[in-house]
Amino acid sequence: MDIEATADRLASLLLDGGGGLREATSSGLEFEASLSLEPLQRTTVPPDCWAVDGGQALVADARSLQVYATRASTVRWRSSRTVMEDEGALRIHLLGSGEERAALAALESPVDPKAAVDVNLLRDWGEWEAVASAVELAEAGGMVLVDGDLQPDWRIPAWWLSSLLERANSRQVVLAGVTKHSSLSRGGAPLVGALEQQAAAELGRRATWWTRVARTRPEVGSGLQVVVARLDPDAPYAFRVDLPADSDAPAALGALSALCDDAAFPGYPYPLSVADRVAACAGWVRSEVWDRMSERFDRRGVPTEVRERAFDDRHRMMERA
Repeated sequence: MDIEATADRLASLLLDGGGGLREATSSGLEFEASLSLEPLQRTTVPPDCWAVDGGQALVADARSLQVYATRASTVRWRSSRTVMEDEGALRIHLLGSGEERAALAALESPVDPKAAVDVNLLRDWGEWEAVASAVELAEAGGMVLVDGDLQPDWRIPAWWLSSLLERANSRQVVLAGVTKHSSLSRGGAPLVGALEQQAAAELGRRATWWTRVARTRPEVGSGLQVVVARLDPDAPYAFRVDLPADSDAPAALGALSALCDDAAFPGYPYPLSVADRVAACAGWVRSEVWDRMSERFDRRGVPTEVRERAFDDRHRMMERA
């Protein structure tokens, strides 16, 4: 399609938005027949809150081989303040030309050794390791927040998540996943934005609200419920929130809402915003990793011109010309 036809089609989706609910990733969700917006009552801050987020950086790319850095960061929030910021150890992975097999084996994960391996899987498993650790350390009545949904990479077996949900339940710890930019849609149009407009018309522009959107299908194995909620009256956005299927959604969302009143990040859990900042692999991380690798290359006698021919970005060089 040309520009005008593409714009016209997108306009019709955004304005009409009729049709069924779906998710772009087709992740095994069973959607509600209809959505009912319910007022949300803010309650009290959980006594112990943990937040986990991950980051990654491409350090070097020779096309046939890539060097990536990943890490999973954890933040602990108690008594209205951050009491722990653990940026997590950098894990350095060599991918491509079969090297990813060793990268996966080094993680001691439940992933099938024959599964396809990429940086998304390696980063995701690191995050879920940190989530599992937080579940073990959180106090009863606490909450563990995950950046994104509660559905790990498809290569992480469903039984592993089911066992983690059972462990959290036995320890009276609530797991919640908060997605900043959701792929949920209705009739092809983004669902969350449509619900924000609907809620403003039905409940008022400063109302906090929630609605259950979907549950995981029984055959998926890990029981989850997916909701959309606006968690603060000053929030510009609502968010997708994943909870265990047996969680009391209004109670869990009420406690989550109490973490979402920071002036800089209204409507988004403040501990997760801290974890996001801590986990970010900024440019200096890439430079530092490469400098340390270069020192190792020097010791191993790898000539500078060999490195440059392998890793120089020819596209960037030609664009400068």
